[in-house]
Amino acid sequence: MEVCVEICAGPGSVEMIRRFHLDGRKIEVSDNLDQWHGADYRYFKVKDEDDNVYILRFDESEEGWDLIIFQSAKSQATPSHAHAHLRYGSEEGH
Repeated sequence: MEVCVEICAGPGSVEMIRRFHLDGRKIEVSDNLDQWHGADYRYFKVKDEDDNVYILRFDESEEGWDLIIFQSAKSQATPSHAHAHLRYGSEEGH
């Protein structure tokens, strides 16, 4: 999968992803959620206009990008009735 990324300077001149292309499909980034460094890599967690979440990795030695994780906004939705109360241990006398 070919990944092309467009970077812009954010607050404090921090590099942020503006948009990226996956196999020619343009994805506009609505929010840069996080970024961190690994050994020879930089990771960027971003959200698109449809609330899908992506983690992109920049390989500093190869100067290339990879899509590491994609999470659909639909898979993140949790129905309100799914909440549960968990109780650990026992309560004597109650």
